[in-house]
Amino acid sequence: MKSPRPRLTRWIAAAAVPAVLLTACSSSDAEDEPTSEETTAEETSEPDDSMAEAIELTLAHSYTEDQPQHACGAQVIADEVAAADVGLTIEIFPSSQLGGDADRIASVVSGDIDIDIQGASALGAVYEPISVLDSAFAFDDEAHLAAFMASDESAVLIEGFYTETGVQTLGVWSAGARHFTANDPIRTPEDLDGLRMRFPGSPQYLMNAEALGATATEVAYEELYLALQNGTVDGQENPVTNIDASNLKEVQDYLSLSAHQLNTNLVIVSPIWDELSAEQQEALSAATITAVDSVTECIAQGETETLDAWRAEGEWEIVDDVDRDAFSEMAVAFLENTFTGESLEVFNAIRATAP
Repeated sequence: MKSPRPRLTRWIAAAAVPAVLLTACSSSDAEDEPTSEETTAEETSEPDDSMAEAIELTLAHSYTEDQPQHACGAQVIADEVAAADVGLTIEIFPSSQLGGDADRIASVVSGDIDIDIQGASALGAVYEPISVLDSAFAFDDEAHLAAFMASDESAVLIEGFYTETGVQTLGVWSAGARHFTANDPIRTPEDLDGLRMRFPGSPQYLMNAEALGATATEVAYEELYLALQNGTVDGQENPVTNIDASNLKEVQDYLSLSAHQLNTNLVIVSPIWDELSAEQQEALSAATITAVDSVTECIAQGETETLDAWRAEGEWEIVDDVDRDAFSEMAVAFLENTFTGESLEVFNAIRATAP
């Protein structure tokens, strides 16, 4: 029998830090074992957790060791679990060492990978409604994401994902807000007219482009700098971390702080969850709570430092007066009329928890 899913209200409440209006520092572009059938006598008689067998879990993700998802997320989870001393250790495999997003989610479902950190759009390959977390203006800000995950409304998503895949969700954090860059300022939806804007090729991102009034052009993240340099595309959208890492200020004149989408990362665990003792489950859940806070703080601090440095350097113009209300009204209306079924149910549940 499956054990109940972790209590999301507990860890996400701890993550509800004061909102940073324009947070960034996201993942590199998102496109940019089975449960035992044996019930031992010890299990039925509620064994002493201290006698549980030592277990080593694999934790995989696609981020480099310098990115917050690793340094402030995965590593914190591993360190906190080790400190709990409950016979549980975690070995981390960063930088897609265990495969790309699509391969890894299949491995989590099968139990070949124990824990994974992935963006919502990637997880949409196995449960489409979860990609709604990455839709444009689904969330007003990071506090809204925390409020949704702490609410009963989130059950429509988390329980649906578990029912479809058998995969538990331990935590969700904001991996940063996405912003526009171009050679002209982008303050309103009309400013996107005639611009070829690079968007990732996932269905949700392409839907976002349409919702925002942009003409989407698909370009691989690794080819983005050259595409902007030679004019294949006129602009793009990414979180501050990716914009900084790719040196896009060298080939773009304006950064417009639109914060039109929160990139979300989910910490998910395979059916091995059911094989952990209650004490080990508690330690892993608590470690994820700590990591949610840690990543949120790291991302906010990193964005502030980067934006301050850019403003001081003056190498390109940072546009602070983007009409986010105009973009939001346009995007929300489009998505409400485009989503159907469970995806629409999830989107409406998210919007219902807006402050």
